[in-house]
Parts: sequence; C-alpha cells; structure tokens
Amino acid sequence: MSVAIPEAERELALPEPADLGATLTFLRRGRGDPTMLTADGPAAWQEVWRAQRTPEGPATLRLRVIEGPPTAAARLHVAAWGPGAAWSLARAGELLGEGDDWSALDARLAARAAEGDPAAAALQRVRRRTRGLRLTRSHLVLEAAVAAVLEQKVTGVEARRAWRQLVRQHGERAPGPAPEGLTVMPDAEGWRSIPDHDWHRAGVGPQRMATIRRVAAVAPALQRTLALGRGGPQAVAAFRSIPGVGLWTAAEVLQRSHGDPDTVSVGDAHLPHVIGTWFTGDRTDDAGMLTLLAPYAGDRHRVVRLITSLGVEAPRFGAKATIEDHRAR
Repeated sequence: MSVAIPEAERELALPEPADLGATLTFLRRGRGDPTMLTADGPAAWQEVWRAQRTPEGPATLRLRVIEGPPTAAARLHVAAWGPGAAWSLARAGELLGEGDDWSALDARLAARAAEGDPAAAALQRVRRRTRGLRLTRSHLVLEAAVAAVLEQKVTGVEARRAWRQLVRQHGERAPGPAPEGLTVMPDAEGWRSIPDHDWHRAGVGPQRMATIRRVAAVAPALQRTLALGRGGPQAVAAFRSIPGVGLWTAAEVLQRSHGDPDTVSVGDAHLPHVIGTWFTGDRTDDAGMLTLLAPYAGDRHRVVRLITSLGVEAPRFGAKATIEDHRAR
C-alpha cells in the first residue's frame, strides 16, 4: 500500500472554461471505473478524484471546481498525493484540455458554413452548445493502451468489467486521503505478471492478454512517443509495430494519452454508421467515414467528438453482439 505524503496543491486557471464531464468522461471506463470517482447527482463533476500510475509512481489527484459550474469550470483547486503528485500537478492543465486549440476548426467551419455547407453549419451549432468540450492529454500511455486492448472486439460491458476486475485485484489503494475504493492500476511489470487464470476469470482471452503483455514490455518506449507531440503518423506507426495493435487501438490510445485531434478510430463497429447517419442520413463503412471527414483533416477526431457528444446513434440492423462469459470454462 502506498504511503501518503504531504499534500501538493495548486490553483489552476484555465484559458477557456472546460466542461469537466465532457472532457474527463473520455478517460473513465464506465461508471464503476475504480480509477476515477465522482459524486452522484447534479454536482457529479464538481469534485473529481482520479488515481494515476505515473512514470514517477502512483498518485491521487483531486480536482475541485472553485469558479463556474462543472460544465464551464474556469478555476479549479488541484491537490495531489503520492510519489507521482508533482508529476500529476504539472500536467493537470493538459488533463483538462489546456493547449487544445480549436481555433483552426472553428475558422474552417465558419468558412464552409458561409459557402452554404449544411453539415458545417450544423457542426457550428453543436460547437456553440459544447464550448466546454476539450480534448484531454493525460500523458499516461500505458493506462490508455491497456484499456484500449481490453476493448478490442468485445462489447463495452465486457471491456469495462475486465478493467474493473483486474485493476481492483492487481492494483493498489490510491495514496493519501482518497475515497474508499479509489485504486491505482498496476504498473507495467504488474500487468505482465498477472497470472493466466486471473485474465481468464476477467473474461480476457489469450490474444488480448498477450497483446497487453507485449505493450507493457515496451511501456517506457511508448511513453517516449509523447515527445512527438499530439499524435500523427509516426506515433501511430510506433504503436502498430506491436503485434496485436492495429489502427483502431492506436487511435484510441493517442486520442487519450496524446490529445490527438485528428486520428480516427478506423475499425470501430458502430462509429462509421454514426458519422454516416450524421452527414447523410445513411449508414456507411470506414472508407465512407474517412471520405466524409476528409474536409476536416487535422481536426477529424474533434469533429467525431462533436458528433458523438450529441448521443447520435445509427440504426442497427445487424445481429446484436452477444456477451460471452468464458470465465467458468
């Protein structure tokens, strides 16, 4: 168990108000995620507790709004405990979207709307309603990678259950005065040393188990890809060099750890249909989705986040995915 250290804290003034829920939910793996806790009810995002496995060790981070509602927080009190406290405090701004610049997309939407593009005009309206949406840059590559691999080719329910079970079983209590149940995920060696039967009980098959072990084995090298900036082809290539990591997984990681504004989650079971429905009223495939997003190159993930923030769903005509429980076999 981690030993609490004296509290480290700072006041964080954001350049533009951020919607804490819209921004940080992207990092939370379901409401039962043991690494992130909020209160229930209307003030759910007034105070956020987050457990992080940083390169300098475990940390507990508490974000408390001191000016503005959680949907447009302008100033926050940030406190941290644990060996990774200073590391977490230094990056708290980017965790909440500091440095995420939407100005180029705003200008592009305005220009296209002025030319009579109805989709751009609609996206402008969505943008006005979601001004507090920011792209997070967590700087936590292993966290994003493990969670993304767990989500490969399974339902969200299965992936969230596996994340919850493995973190609780093999992680450690968050340092400092953290709420009951807040848990820091395992470190790289911890993920590699989880025995096969525990993966099996969590519903994780051999392929995803092996991929996570391979990712954990090169975790320091993956962490260094943050020096490449907010994603891009070179960062994608670094992740795809790992067997078992494809375009979809690489995108899901870079969107969270690097704050990638452009890389699209190609290979998603539902996203192309959502994007196609938004733009044309009809379902489409990956190629069609990329064609529809092409005018927004450089900001494609931002456009996807705007559309998905509305809860848009495409009609689903295929067979519903079945949740299979392999744990007792």
